[in-house]
Order: sequence, then C-alpha cells, then structure tokens
Amino acid sequence: MKKQYYEKYRKLGLKISYYRKCNGITQEQLAEKLGKDTSFIGAVEAPNVNRTVSLDTLFDISEILGVPPYKFLIDD
Repeated sequence: MKKQYYEKYRKLGLKISYYRKCNGITQEQLAEKLGKDTSFIGAVEAPNVNRTVSLDTLFDISEILGVPPYKFLIDD
C-alpha cells in the first residue's frame, strides 16, 4: 500500500465495519460469506492495521451487505 493511501484504507475499513454492524452481521459471518479468514476482516476493519482490499473483495462485500460500492469510497 502506498503511504499516501493509508488514510483512505483506514476509512474504508471503518465503513465496512459500520455497514456490517448495521446489517447485524458478525466478522465471522462476513468472513465465511467471503471465503476469507476472520483475521482478514479484523485486519481490514482495524483502524491501526494496514490491510488492503482488492476490488473483487470490495464488490463481494458490497453485494453481501447490500451497499453500493461507491458508499465505501466516498469521503463523508
């Protein structure tokens, strides 16, 4: 990850966490639906961990949570 994008990935992880919780889904459930380890979701959502997400994974998360992909990428 480029240093200049650290804050964007941090915000992305926080948004994934927010929408996941709004849907009443645990990290374990999201990880299972994605075919990923729970530790992956934990690292993506943790504000102090540098974990990137591919577009494919972001699109899968978007579909699972019923949230348009752009919602994860816009600055609020």
